[in-house]
Amino acid sequence: MGKKLRQQRRGKGTKAYTKPPGTFDIRVEYAHNIAAKLEGEVVELFNHTGHTAPLMEIEYEDFSTGCLVAPEGIKLGDKVYVGKKEYSLGSVLKLGEIPEGMPIYNIESTPGDGGKLVRSAGSTAYVTAHLGSVTNVTLPSKASVELSNECRAQLGMVAGGGMTEQPIVKAGKNHYIMHATNRGWPVIRGVKSNPVDHPFGGKQHHKGKSSMTSRNAPPGRKVGHIAARRVGRRKKG
Repeated sequence: MGKKLRQQRRGKGTKAYTKPPGTFDIRVEYAHNIAAKLEGEVVELFNHTGHTAPLMEIEYEDFSTGCLVAPEGIKLGDKVYVGKKEYSLGSVLKLGEIPEGMPIYNIESTPGDGGKLVRSAGSTAYVTAHLGSVTNVTLPSKASVELSNECRAQLGMVAGGGMTEQPIVKAGKNHYIMHATNRGWPVIRGVKSNPVDHPFGGKQHHKGKSSMTSRNAPPGRKVGHIAARRVGRRKKG
């Protein structure tokens, strides 16, 4: 009798596959109103299980509160501005208003999505150039992307940059790091698995069968190229 794959059992049954409580219960994002202009004060700095970087709680002038990713060098009592043309640590500005060469993080990929790019500890991106209605941004991977001038970002570098400098050394330590964020680890290739655990498993260490899979295949077989139009290398010319 077949059984579900390891990645399909996630979230079902025992506690080994369920999300630990309080892991992702804090929303770290900008206000959806792009035109909002607010001034706030940092009232708390804290670590959170679901994030590698420290977070900061901000109390705004309208007495509302929110959480943002903390930059390197921020401290309690510092002012943070949202939508105002103030170049201070952690402030939120549109990319079109940020000077070239300035470090930024927590960048929106589309205007109003709340911040999606460059959020991990110690990472930073740079504004490279303004080209009409778009801004060229260099990401930590050295890749360059063009984003709308209306996308927002925070000024500075994400705090907690030293967390990756100490080696993990033992697999057990990495197990607990991954378990805290409910990430499946280690990630085993299908060809390295046993035949009962994966369709591509077995000692031959290669698939042994076609990787093209029907869209209507049962869950335990639905791996590889699912409903692919074509596979293999394209012929030149």
